[in-house]
Order: sequence, then structure tokens, then C-alpha cells
Amino acid sequence: MPAPMTETAKLSHQLVELYEKLSSWEQDVVKSSGLSPAQMHTIEIVGHEDGSPLRMKELAKKMGVTTGTLTVMIDRLEQQGLLHRTPHETDRRSYLIALTEKGQGLFAEHHQYHLRLTEEITATLSREEQELFGAVLEKIIGQM
Repeated sequence: MPAPMTETAKLSHQLVELYEKLSSWEQDVVKSSGLSPAQMHTIEIVGHEDGSPLRMKELAKKMGVTTGTLTVMIDRLEQQGLLHRTPHETDRRSYLIALTEKGQGLFAEHHQYHLRLTEEITATLSREEQELFGAVLEKIIGQM
């Protein structure tokens, strides 16, 4: 008979299962856009800036990639008309990334999918449980 799972092992298993389900869901949703999940993630990060352009370096840091890796992706997204890159006014070495109107539309559409997913995930939770869930997520994210 196998030894009972420790609480940490159980949480680890649950986190992996949640990640796999969210990843699978994201793959399915993104597939219809013609973009890769990484490209859509780029659109999401820039879109959440509420119209404020992001420096390439900041965007790369948020994505956990190098600016070299990001440059290739930005080139492709720019060619598709989803975002644009402009030189920074005071720093010649820096570029600012912002969504185009087409990119903003794609972001808004994809963001609606995320809102619906969140509603589905939290549908069986009480208001108090939703608040607690949000607080726990915020605490976890803050330490990462």
C-alpha cells in the first residue's frame, strides 16, 4: 500500500493539474487566432498596460525571455499589424511597444475569454471563497 501523500505533495499535484488544464484551455482558445501562445501572451501583457507603451526590456522581463528572443516575436507581431515599435524619445537604445487598433481588438476579445473562464472557475465558490481565493493568489504571485 503506498504511503499517504503529504500536504505539499497533494498541493503540488493539484497545481500541476491546474496548470495543465489552464494550458490546454489556452492552447485551444489561442489556436483560432493563428498566433502561438507566446505571441498571444505578448499581446496580453501589452494590452494590460491600458494603452501605455512598454519598453522592450520591461516586456522581456515580464515574459521571462531575453530581448533577443522577444525581438523576433515583436517583428512577427508587427508584420501582422498587431503592435508597433517606436524609438524611445530620450533613450536611443530603447524601443516602446504598443498595440495597434487591430491588436487592441484581439486583446479585448481574448480578455473576454479569460473573464468567462474565471467566471466558470469561481461559479461554485461563495463570495467569501472568491475573495479568499483572490487573496491567496495575490499572495502567491507576490512572492514569485
